[in-house]
Amino acid sequence: MGNNNINLTLNIWRQESAEAKGDFEKFKVSVSPDASILEMLDELNNKLEKEGKIPIAFESDCREGICGTCGLVVNGHPHGALPKIATCQLHMRNFKDGETLYIEPFRATAFKIIKDLIVDRSGFDEIQQAGGYISFNTGSAPDANAVPIPKEIASLALDAAECIGCGACVAACKNSSAMLFVAAKVSQFALLPQGQPERYERVQAMIAKMDELGFGSCSNTYACEAECPKGISVKNIARMNRDYIVSKVTKETV
Repeated sequence: MGNNNINLTLNIWRQESAEAKGDFEKFKVSVSPDASILEMLDELNNKLEKEGKIPIAFESDCREGICGTCGLVVNGHPHGALPKIATCQLHMRNFKDGETLYIEPFRATAFKIIKDLIVDRSGFDEIQQAGGYISFNTGSAPDANAVPIPKEIASLALDAAECIGCGACVAACKNSSAMLFVAAKVSQFALLPQGQPERYERVQAMIAKMDELGFGSCSNTYACEAECPKGISVKNIARMNRDYIVSKVTKETV
């Protein structure tokens, strides 16, 4: 441990399973300010294992803010209080020596706790499978300029496609709504020519699956956009709602 380490008190949520009763467990740590919060948890788990104790279960993969698996709620904020970062990009230098942190899982009816800080986000996979794709025969690779797309439209589609499916929008919403996630996955195709044939079937199918899985309705507080690590705009929700209304009026479904 270096002399420049910061000392923190951690209150970490521990829960054996979805059915078990959970509670916060307190830990004292001394950690480098250059460590990420996941590296801090790694160090803490190494210490717990050496002491013969059960390590804290948490999820992580890329540690580059692109896979979305690392989601934690830190002091009441999904991914922490810094804007437009994933949990894995949150470094300890953003906290003060002697500070107390509360670390807990994303909480939502549709996100069942598996253990400690890990939740089951497979509902997002089911929503994607319901319609988050386009169906056509690809054949050989088309020329890049075969389907002209205005730059503004292409940019909006790419902005929507930046969604990493982490679930922060659900954890931030007081109704545990998945509207921002679904809207992003709908918009990335609805804006492009390739997504038009299944446009209205897609929006109906994905919203139906979202409702079936128990996600709540949009709260219109914009908390989802504020906590999204990629800054996905709530304008996508408005676009999705318009498409949904049109799909019901025109009945352009299979």
